[in-house]
Amino acid sequence: MRTTAGWQSLDPTTNALTRVTFERRDLRPDDIAVRIDYCGVCHSDLHRIHGMLGEKDLVPGHEATGVVVGTGQAVTGFAEGDRVAIGTIIDSCGACAMCLAGQENYCYQRPTTTYGGTDRIDGTQTKGAYSREYVLREKFAFHLPDGLDPAAAAPLMCAGVSVWEPLRATGVGPGARVAVAGLGGLGHLAVKLATALGAEVTVLSRSTAKERDAWRLGATGLLVTTDEAQVAAARGRFDLILDTISADHELSPLIGMLDLDGTLCVLGNPLLAGPKLWELGAGRKRLTSSGTGGRRRAAEMLRFCAEHGITADVEILPSSEIETALNRLAAGDVHYRFVLDMSDLDTEATAPDGFAGRPIHPAH
Repeated sequence: MRTTAGWQSLDPTTNALTRVTFERRDLRPDDIAVRIDYCGVCHSDLHRIHGMLGEKDLVPGHEATGVVVGTGQAVTGFAEGDRVAIGTIIDSCGACAMCLAGQENYCYQRPTTTYGGTDRIDGTQTKGAYSREYVLREKFAFHLPDGLDPAAAAPLMCAGVSVWEPLRATGVGPGARVAVAGLGGLGHLAVKLATALGAEVTVLSRSTAKERDAWRLGATGLLVTTDEAQVAAARGRFDLILDTISADHELSPLIGMLDLDGTLCVLGNPLLAGPKLWELGAGRKRLTSSGTGGRRRAAEMLRFCAEHGITADVEILPSSEIETALNRLAAGDVHYRFVLDMSDLDTEATAPDGFAGRPIHPAH
């Protein structure tokens, strides 16, 4: 077995994680071992740490970048030293219709998630990328394109692909009218990606506080959803609304902004109660959601991001500051994604006092 260090949640009532040493499996023939350099902090990490799915003793983390440090004897697609990206799925049945379509995220036998899942061979619980090393099948790892900063690219593997899939599924391109509700980790990437696809993008927000950021990210405007006049004037305005709001909220006002055959895709809080069906029937509108992404779309997204210079706006913290990151994330104090630098796991000591978060606001 291989040994690595990581951060584990042992108490669901707190955001304090414990540094632990644990085992990874020996490399199977089609496995690669990846030194994790950076891992994004996702809102779903926060939910699952606090028991949303009833899991215990999690090592979270499912949007990571790093470098290959070992390969199984049958590996052909990676070599030691290659830059790698890891997302939310690390295995699937490989035989169902969803897997054959490249949508392993919808595997009929359930995909194996990067953490809190069940290994399909030995039945152990998967432990995530809040760790210095990860082992996975090469089929579910992705080459990180040259030119993409590894820290700022890490959130692409969850937040990025989560908005990329519905953008592609609805055929967004030049002339499409897209709205993004909520300008956070998912929302800011949705603006960047939709703009690069040629869409006219509007940010929907409760205030004008993020108007300058909306423009900087590529949006053509910001609509204040607490202004009844603005909401009324936007009736039938959009072809697609990506709802990335994680808090409870009403969907009816968003549905009213959709044009004929428009789509509302709820990403930030898929547990929300649905609207009355007549609200959808008045214009053949569609209500949908999306669960991260499959291998085909993830690889496509990475290529697109490399071509267009798109990464997340991130604040980097040493991994020992994970509690700080989770507390600030819970309070909405992040601009726009926390990324953990895992290199401090190489030593027994925690990061030195005074280490300040390093913001990165990449070009878009």
